Amino acid sequence: MADLVIYGSPVSPFVRKVAALCLEKGADFEIEAVNVFDPPEWFREISPMKRIPVLRDRSIAEEGPDGTIADSSAICAYIEAKYPETPLIPHDAYAMGRALMLEEYGDTIVAMATGMGMFRPIFFALNQGKEPDVAAAKQAWSDKLPPVLSYLEGLLGSSDYFVGDALTIADVTITCCLMQGMLVADMPLDDYPKLAAHTKRMMQRPSIAGPYARADGFIRKSLPERISLA
Repeated sequence: MADLVIYGSPVSPFVRKVAALCLEKGADFEIEAVNVFDPPEWFREISPMKRIPVLRDRSIAEEGPDGTIADSSAICAYIEAKYPETPLIPHDAYAMGRALMLEEYGDTIVAMATGMGMFRPIFFALNQGKEPDVAAAKQAWSDKLPPVLSYLEGLLGSSDYFVGDALTIADVTITCCLMQGMLVADMPLDDYPKLAAHTKRMMQRPSIAGPYARADGFIRKSLPERISLA
């Protein structure tokens, strides 16, 4: 039994972000499904913000609030400290600050544009027995995404990574949140060639590809074909 348990859903980009960090570091973990819309009472006790994911470290406690950490960024910081090999948060002070800044950008700005703007109007509507709001997704793609994608394109410059010359939490977070839109819609990135190349490289990493494949399999049950944003 793995020490680390991630409570949440593989459909969540924040759960996939934590899973990717564990996989990059070779840290054993399990994912235990929790319905955040109707969570069990024990989950309410360990998730003060009523969000997923929550991490449990069984080496500290196997039940109750002890041994748990809520919020994906706090979880990733904990995993980084517990498994310092293969660092994804840089040691250099400036690089660390940049990586954590872009992690937050991914968790908020990118996640809002793709998750709230595209994923939620499509998948949540289907789950409620409603017609997917394709118009809302198209509006997010045409209005909300361009400045986000342009900013990310500019950050890459001539580098393969967002910070320095190595993989960091910034690359993992931004990719996981960007791919949330790809779960429900075709998202051509032809106008952003550096970002397109970065996303393609990241999607080939087992740490990204594996969790995404599980989420994709779940989504395809309700949405066999991705919507076209054209």
